[in-house]
Amino acid sequence: MQASTIAVTGATGFVGRSVVRELLSKGHAVRALVRDRVKATETFGQIDNNLELIVGDILIPADCRSLVNGADVCINLVGIIREQGPATFDRMHIEATRNIVRACEQSGVNRFLQMSALGASPLAAAEYATSKFEGERVVRNSNLTWTIFRPGLIHGPDGAFTQLAADWAKGQKPPHFFMPYFSRSERDEHGSRTVVPTVQPVFVDDVAKAFCDAINRDESFGEIEPLVGCEPIAFDDMLRAIRDALPSDGPNLAAIGLPGQIAAMKAKMAGMIGMGALLPFDEGMALMGQQDATADLTKARADLGFTPVGFTETLAGYAHKL
Repeated sequence: MQASTIAVTGATGFVGRSVVRELLSKGHAVRALVRDRVKATETFGQIDNNLELIVGDILIPADCRSLVNGADVCINLVGIIREQGPATFDRMHIEATRNIVRACEQSGVNRFLQMSALGASPLAAAEYATSKFEGERVVRNSNLTWTIFRPGLIHGPDGAFTQLAADWAKGQKPPHFFMPYFSRSERDEHGSRTVVPTVQPVFVDDVAKAFCDAINRDESFGEIEPLVGCEPIAFDDMLRAIRDALPSDGPNLAAIGLPGQIAAMKAKMAGMIGMGALLPFDEGMALMGQQDATADLTKARADLGFTPVGFTETLAGYAHKL
């Protein structure tokens, strides 16, 4: 692989840290946009000679230009799962993408990799997914040579979801007495039934490798690549697998489904009266959580040589860290 200078936004996040490590391991020079140099230095530990920290804000166009100036490639990993204060879906998924895309166009950085999400669609029920799609639209309408990634549920020892699931299994986080997930109701000729969503968890290091491999893969130019694991698993089975993989004996809590539609309505009502922050999820998270998060790996395999490791195997390798 030809070594390049790579500009990375969202570099200190869960996926960003793995992407930066992978890029550095392949000999690339990385320019990482960070909000706080001290915190970023703590995040990355001993700073590699090929890692340059650029202090700035992706919502400030001039900072975006400072980041990409002199780079060969830009990787945009900025995203939020839930709105909080000024960090809205519109600002972080659309405005931020517009700023970094324009900076690349103005600075002559042609290769651009965008982190989106599985389920991104203009017709999605959750604003998270519709705003991710609008961010994709910004990229697709640019004059850059782009690749868009749509990962599913990303897991790893430092991931917020994996750590939360482990805390549920230990009884250390609400609801304390069971491990929750969102289920959905479907009707067929036999009546209504409760359905447990199916997911294909993808290991964070596999996602990072896909980003790194795509830089010079012509097959991925102008393509949207779904990134999921190779092991479909029911959500309740996934929670039980995390519980059973923990190194110490816990309370052996059950995985219990909460109706996603009802949870979404409660979250919406809580938000309307200014109490939404008291819930550990919002309306969109409940709506998305009840849906399957699966995809066909054929395209990613052909375009990227993507060969993800199974969930059970990778979980066994890091469960002692949870």
